[in-house]
Amino acid sequence: MKRLLVLLSLFLSFTLQSQQIIPLNEKAYIDSLQNITKGNHSDPSKATASFLLSNYYRNSDSVLSKKYLAKGKILAQNNPFISAKYYYYEGQYNLDRNKNKAAVSYQQAIQSLSKFKNEESDFLQALAWYSYGVSQKDKEGYIPLVKIMLEKSIPLVEKYKNSRNLGFLYTQLAVILTYNAQFKKAEGYNNKALEILEKQYPNSAELFFTYLNSANNFCYQANGDQAEKYLNKAEKLVRTYPESSSNAFYYYSKTLLYITRQKNEEALPVIEKGILYTRKYNQNLLAQMFYFNKFDILKKLKRYKEAKTTLEDVLTEKSLAIDLNNRKTFYKQLSLLNEELGDTKEALLWEQRYSKLNDSLNTENVKLEINKLETKFNTAEKERRIATLNAEKNQKDLEVNKKNSYLWGMGLVLLLALSLLIFLFIIFRKNKKINEQRINDIKQKEELSLTKAILDGEERERERIARDLHDGLGGMLAGVKINFSTWSSSHLNPEKDQEFYKILGQLDSSVSELRHVARNLMPESLLNFGLETAILDLCEFYRRKNLEIDFQAIDIDKALPLNIQLNIYRIVQELLANAVKHAEASSILLQCSQSGENFLITIEDNGKGFDKNIENTSKSMGLRNLKNRVNYLKGKMEINSDDQGTAINIELNIHGE
Repeated sequence: MKRLLVLLSLFLSFTLQSQQIIPLNEKAYIDSLQNITKGNHSDPSKATASFLLSNYYRNSDSVLSKKYLAKGKILAQNNPFISAKYYYYEGQYNLDRNKNKAAVSYQQAIQSLSKFKNEESDFLQALAWYSYGVSQKDKEGYIPLVKIMLEKSIPLVEKYKNSRNLGFLYTQLAVILTYNAQFKKAEGYNNKALEILEKQYPNSAELFFTYLNSANNFCYQANGDQAEKYLNKAEKLVRTYPESSSNAFYYYSKTLLYITRQKNEEALPVIEKGILYTRKYNQNLLAQMFYFNKFDILKKLKRYKEAKTTLEDVLTEKSLAIDLNNRKTFYKQLSLLNEELGDTKEALLWEQRYSKLNDSLNTENVKLEINKLETKFNTAEKERRIATLNAEKNQKDLEVNKKNSYLWGMGLVLLLALSLLIFLFIIFRKNKKINEQRINDIKQKEELSLTKAILDGEERERERIARDLHDGLGGMLAGVKINFSTWSSSHLNPEKDQEFYKILGQLDSSVSELRHVARNLMPESLLNFGLETAILDLCEFYRRKNLEIDFQAIDIDKALPLNIQLNIYRIVQELLANAVKHAEASSILLQCSQSGENFLITIEDNGKGFDKNIENTSKSMGLRNLKNRVNYLKGKMEINSDDQGTAINIELNIHGE
């Protein structure tokens, strides 16, 4: 039971984001929307279909999602209601990229949609309120999100008593309650959803996910029999659609059921089936959830090496590790695994990372609790002032005894306020002492490991010296340059022997260029880990405080010939270098995908753009080099640039050299 609760926060991290319900007959649904966008339909119909397609692709293909969103906005220009819907889908697109920007879009959607009185408008407002709460969850916690659901979202839809939208919102509230271990309350809202959906919408995707959420809720209560009952119902709905991405969620719930019943060996093939679906539909976050459960099971089976490799892959992929609490859990588990494997050095390293992050999170939690208490105190103070003003209006009509009662009431309020301040002070002092004790404990641990670290440092220094030997030629040339400089200072006149000093400067430049070439001749990450990891490292190298780079890799074959990988890497390197050096952009989107013999590269930035005629000038060496590499791979390149930014699309034939 405790282990399941540890996984609960990870479970919610993708459940809250899976709020877009796609019909189980997914292919027919997408084909229908795409046909609308291409057919002879009205602009409002095309705009709505474009918005829905943008929402569908927002987590699997952000470039396509953004294009559909922009297309829908243009088509909706002459229709106020469809234009109001745009803000909701703009918020959906930004929810996982920029929560602050998404929150602004949701508020704009609520304000614009409130002008229209129909069921669709009310439901979109309800979703916008709910999504706004999700965007603020990391700042304010789950209590405000529950309040938004009960006071904003559900009331907007409750007047449509038997609507599938109401059933959907009941299910989402049940998910939040499950996360907060309110299992019985969650069960109640799941049952409310089932009363509507089983009667009115027996084959709907909303009913399918309600069955899954009910099964998960019972899994967390260690009630496998009830969980299996609902899981079987979900399986009957989805079995007709083996190509639906919803199968991945079904296999995840089935994995939880096997874990609940401690059938670890049987859970492993179920996890592999789920992973196949997540890879097919680019469900990266859900894929990492499967891998985390796989790690947990391998650890239970004492297959420690496999468990360690699986968890390291989860940590490297970063989808789950973005959440600091998840990352803390991974650090602790890696420490324990290395201890089981007898690698005390690496176990200590992960334990130190865990301790550092744990202390940081505890400090933030203390601040958050103090802020919450301060907010409560300010609210109580504001209410007290309102009460005082109301009392003053009637003060002239009160008797002396009522005045005394009022004074007693004021004294009580002040006493409560003083008690609250004392309570805040006690909490602050208590947490301060706890943090000081933790800091002392960490210092003691560091002192105990100091002797061992010194010995390890000697070995690392030997390794460093061995790696630096490749700079020998550069060092020799630098020595020659220094000797020449020393000799010339006593034998030559700088004014008379300018040619010598010019050669000396060229020698100095040659040393710098030699070392630059040595570092960049062949990226180590490309040789060791492949193209995808090398490009990811390249993005990390160019990322700055004021520059965000979003890299997406889709179906890149790790078995590509090395020379092909190197050419693609150099193309991406040139694209990124141009965007960073010349565009003055604050956001860059890079997508690399492979389909058979074709390799596609798309890069977009929000910089100042450039004049495409520059390719005919002497300043276009980078662009010419880029075109040469594209031509070498028999590819083609399309460039679109204006003062709003630059978009470059490259299509390469990876077997065309």
